[in-house]
Amino acid sequence: MEASVILPILKKKLAFLSGGKDRRSGLILTIPLCLEQTSMDELSVTLDYLLSIPSEKCKARGFTVIVDGRKSQWNVVKTVVLMLQNVVPAEVSLVCVVKPDEFWDKKVTHFCFWKEKDRLGFEVILVSANKLTRYIEPCQLTEDFGGTLTYDHMDWLNKRLVFEKFTKESTSLLDELALINNGSDKGTQQEKERSIDLNFLPSVDPETVLQTGHELLSELQQRRFNGSDGGVSWSPMDDELLAQPQVMKLLDSLREQYTRYQEVCRQRSKRTQLEEIQQKVMQVVNWLEGPGSEQLRTQWGIGDSIRASQALQQKHEEIESQHSEWFAVYVELNQQIAALLNAGDEEDLVELKALQQQLSDVCYRQASQLEFRQNLLQAALEFHSVAQDLSQQLDGLLGMLCVDVAPADGASIQQTLKLLEEKLKSVDLGLQGLREKGQSLLDQISNQASWAYGKDVTIENKENVDHIQGVMEDMQLRKQRCEDMVDVRRLKMLQMVQLFKCEEDAAQAVEWLSELLDALLKTHIRLGDDTQETKVLLEKHRKFVDVAQSTYDYGRQLLQATVVLCQSLRCTSRSSGDTLPRLNRVWKQFTLTSEERVHRLETAVAFHSNAEKILQECPEQPEAINEMEQFDEIEAVGKSLLDRLTVPVVYPDGIVLFGNESPKKID
Repeated sequence: MEASVILPILKKKLAFLSGGKDRRSGLILTIPLCLEQTSMDELSVTLDYLLSIPSEKCKARGFTVIVDGRKSQWNVVKTVVLMLQNVVPAEVSLVCVVKPDEFWDKKVTHFCFWKEKDRLGFEVILVSANKLTRYIEPCQLTEDFGGTLTYDHMDWLNKRLVFEKFTKESTSLLDELALINNGSDKGTQQEKERSIDLNFLPSVDPETVLQTGHELLSELQQRRFNGSDGGVSWSPMDDELLAQPQVMKLLDSLREQYTRYQEVCRQRSKRTQLEEIQQKVMQVVNWLEGPGSEQLRTQWGIGDSIRASQALQQKHEEIESQHSEWFAVYVELNQQIAALLNAGDEEDLVELKALQQQLSDVCYRQASQLEFRQNLLQAALEFHSVAQDLSQQLDGLLGMLCVDVAPADGASIQQTLKLLEEKLKSVDLGLQGLREKGQSLLDQISNQASWAYGKDVTIENKENVDHIQGVMEDMQLRKQRCEDMVDVRRLKMLQMVQLFKCEEDAAQAVEWLSELLDALLKTHIRLGDDTQETKVLLEKHRKFVDVAQSTYDYGRQLLQATVVLCQSLRCTSRSSGDTLPRLNRVWKQFTLTSEERVHRLETAVAFHSNAEKILQECPEQPEAINEMEQFDEIEAVGKSLLDRLTVPVVYPDGIVLFGNESPKKID
């Protein structure tokens, strides 16, 4: 009988073996009666199961039965005691009926157990709970009877279920493993495989059963079969001590059969794995040499633009994605083959190495072709990207050259010219980069390996080569045309810079001449105190006039140069209508003022010369000077000089100069 069959009855705890022993070393069987009506049938089943657990040696020492009637009626207690006669008459040596505090005094007179000892076959005593220690040691009694023995019925029941489950599963598993292992040792190879196929998987997991057995053995060896944490350890029954070698024997048998079973599985798995590897290797090889290679054969172009190259790259990525699935299979197969090679079975080494070599050769060859194609498309994309950037630069440069230049000053022309030079330099660098990318791409195409295992692909490559060379030649021609236009534009802009420079210098000459005129009017007013000083002033004035003349001539030359440059540039100079009249007007004013200055200085020289001559002739008689004829002449010169100093200088445009004042306009 198994505990799992009568588990609901056992959970009711109608009776239990606590593990305690009487003074004769007999086991103590406890029957705790309760207020509810106890089913005698269920109690009988429980007793049958409990009495089947101890060994014959334990049974021979007899049982002490404790019937706890403190919560039950007398007739139930009497029925239980009488039932013991039918269930376990030979095994029971003593029955202790624990009576309640208020006992059934009148009912005892109707039934005396001690008079029925011969008929019952065992002694029955009525005892209070506190008097049980007269017959049983306290350490062998549970806490319900004032003892110190710890007992957990559900824990005991769970452990019992584990023990019975392990015994049942291990016995069944041993039979299955023996059948599998014995079948693999007999007959031909086909019979072996047929036997293994029919009984290959046991009904239960051997690892689980072994783990359960080890845990159970550990519990038994620790003598804590139904102990609880923190409680007093419980000494198991003799049969539970005997369960240890039983569990150990089952575990040893299981390990032996399971080891043989694992070897059988390993051999079978190895054969199956080798067959699967062979099949998968051929699948990989056939696809790579078939559809995979065909996909690469049809992809030979590099595109004629960035978008076309990107589309080809996307298509190639799809091809790579398909190949990556097969390469993943290759990696897995290679690992499996390496593991089998490390196992060192000589009979399979040659075949495994041949499979590994064949698989590696095909995969590496295909991977190299994919990588070459990817690098080629990347190089083509970079080439077209550089070509597009260069084309945009040339378009920008051409657009700049096609717009007429209308700068406001020389600085803006210089800035525009600098920008033009920078764009031309950028174009030169772009063309150089295009040539480098193109040459690199041509080198890759020229070194291209045959994708078709010997099939020539020069026709397709020739089309790619012609396209690359055509792009580079076209860019070279466009760049040359732009360079020619840049040379013309540079010359024109340099002329414009020179034109603006001439205009600026001419305007500066006018300013200088105006400053000389202003200095002449405001600072050159002294006539000298004697002949010598006046002559010095006259000489300085002539040098001053020479400087002004040089300034005027310089301005005229600059204005003539602007006229020539304007004719060359076919434009109208602003200076021709503004600067030249200003220059001529200032020069005319300076000339008139300078001439007047010369006349005054010359008159002053004559006056001082005559005066000094008369004074030299009559140094001692000054009063005689008035009688000399020369005095009249000197007086006439002096009056003429005074009159000239009071007469204003009238310019052609109506400007009047009064003495040493600035010119004023006369209305």
